[in-house]
Amino acid sequence: MSDHPTDFVGSIPDAITHGIQTKIPDAVVSVKGGGGHYTIEVVSPVFAGKSMLESQRLVLGSIKHLINGAAPPVHAVDSLVTRVP
Repeated sequence: MSDHPTDFVGSIPDAITHGIQTKIPDAVVSVKGGGGHYTIEVVSPVFAGKSMLESQRLVLGSIKHLINGAAPPVHAVDSLVTRVP
């Protein structure tokens, strides 16, 4: 992991989880990592019938506010797994 500069205050894993659960309320979310690099696993029935790309776009769209900008808290999502329960 690298040292990634950000002006974000608070728990980044909690912010990622909150962003995902705001868009996908029934999601079970696991976030690991630090230094701007995170591994995310999301389990939700909403992914049923969706392609992997569609599912990942849904998740990444829910945390885009944490990825974009001059000094975002999330530099990279190193692994993103989406599953149906």
